[in-house]
Parts: sequence; C-alpha cells; structure tokens
Amino acid sequence: MKITEHIANAAGKTLFSFELIPPLKGQSIQGIYNAIDPLMEFKPPFIDVTSLREDYIYKQHSNGLLEKLSYRKRPGTIAICAAIMNRYKVDTVPHLLCGGFTRDETENALIELEFLGIENVLVLRGDARNSDSSFVPTPNGHAYATDLLQQVVNMNNGVYLHEDYDNIAKTNFCIGVAGYPEKHFEAPNLKTDFKYLKQKVDMGASFIVTQMFFDNQKYFDFVNNCRANGINVPIIPGLKPITTSKQLVNLSKTFHIDMPEDLCDAIHACKSEKDVKDMGIEWMINQCKELVKFGVPVLHFYTMSNAGPTKRIAEAIF
Repeated sequence: MKITEHIANAAGKTLFSFELIPPLKGQSIQGIYNAIDPLMEFKPPFIDVTSLREDYIYKQHSNGLLEKLSYRKRPGTIAICAAIMNRYKVDTVPHLLCGGFTRDETENALIELEFLGIENVLVLRGDARNSDSSFVPTPNGHAYATDLLQQVVNMNNGVYLHEDYDNIAKTNFCIGVAGYPEKHFEAPNLKTDFKYLKQKVDMGASFIVTQMFFDNQKYFDFVNNCRANGINVPIIPGLKPITTSKQLVNLSKTFHIDMPEDLCDAIHACKSEKDVKDMGIEWMINQCKELVKFGVPVLHFYTMSNAGPTKRIAEAIF
C-alpha cells in the first residue's frame, strides 16, 4: 500500500513509523529483526530502510604503493526490504540515492522493487563520500535529487532508459522526498529551498519526510510555508531523541540543525549519561505530544537500528 493511502486510511489519526540502517557488511539480518521486534506492538504501517553510497579505502601493497578501492559498508537495502515485508507483513520504503549509483543501476533497482511489490521509495541525493569535500556525482549517475525523481516518474509513465518499444510495463511508485525545516545547508536561502521542494512535488513527489528537528516551531513554520507555496502533500516529521551528550554537538554539526537553548541547558545540567538519555527521551515525548496535537500524519523515528529509546517514546504516545 502507498504511504498516501496509509495516511488517508488513518482518517486523521497519527501513525507511527521508523527508519533502519542496513547492518554492516558481513553481519546477519538478525540485528534488523532485533531492532524491529520491540516496535511492532505500535503497528507501524511502513518501515524505511536507508541506503549508503560507496566510499573508498586505501590498501597498501608490499611494494609500498596504495591502491584506492571502492566499497559499500552497508549493502542490502532491497533484500532487507523484502525480508521485512515477508516476516512482518508491513510495507517498506527503500531509500534511493543519486550518489553511488548509475542510471542503469537505479533502473534495475526499481525494476526489482516493482517485482517484489514494493510500492514506495524515498528519493534523495545522498551525502558526499567521507573522502570528498562536497558531493561528487557518480559517472552516468544523477547529480540532483530532481534528476533521480524524474527517472522514477518516467518509469511510472513507462519510459525506460533504453527500451523503445510499445506496451512496456509501467511502474507505480509512491515517491517521497526530503524536506528541511531549517533549510538545506547548501541552499542559499529558504525561498530557494522552497522553490526546489515545490518543483519536486510538481514533478510527482507524493509525500515529504523532514530532517530531524528539536524545536517544533521550526516544523510548524515549515508546514505553513509549504502550504503558502502550494505544497499540499503530507509532510512527515523526522524525529530522533538525543541519547548522549556528544550528540548535542555531533547532530548539529552533521545535520546542520539548531539546538534549542532550553535543550542545551537541560543536557548541560545532567550529572550522568543516563540522565542525558532520560532527559532527551522526555524532551522528545513532549515534542511528539505537541506534534500529535498539531495533527501530523506520522511520527517517523530515525532509530539507527536502536529500538530502545523509540520504544520508550512510543509507549508514552501511542
């Protein structure tokens, strides 16, 4: 079932969903099941599975020369989606990235997703490799999320990369895109950010999932600005509780988000890491209660495959 259909069927009730990251290369899928099992009591209608682009490692040979090798640290997004659907009978939302994938690889992935009965995708540009100072497109890949979005829309219309014959099967994906309540860090201003978000919706995006935030007013303003700019698709808030004191700086640095002064003060006043975790969860519970009152369609949690904090929050909300 499509995300938009799940939201429509909920008839105004706030749904619960979460996002997982694939296990490290060489690990089993049991870690994924361990992250899902504690959260199934909250009846998530869908679960996101992230995707990571390739990165580089350098292998030193006996002659002292270094060889640059490409590798993927967390492969298996499509297989994990299939396994989740088979085991839990819930829909999955695989992430599609520009970085690390050619157009042909993207087409093949979409064909495979269609074959498996996966109806939803989240289209993202993706991050730069650790070894790059800025995003570098993959040769014969996409440089922008709009380009990747257009490829999915084309396949929904039966337009593939190479086939030029009639009666080719159309895909039927419900397409999500990312939104940034505090502005994408590469956008020169909010107006430009909204222009490109509106472009994605006009092209065929059916829902938006936001970057995490810790000040609900930023989300409220974002939704109001979206509506004022003619963006009327569901806007799902992305959420993650702070569970360690280091995250106060690391999350802000990595995701280019502001931390409310009250949150910073509360964390600095904690006497132990346990206190930090408890306080971060309590902050997120209060955030979620206010978001539910606002009428958000879904509370979507970035669990990083750690179910514990999300379970505590969901117990207080659902």
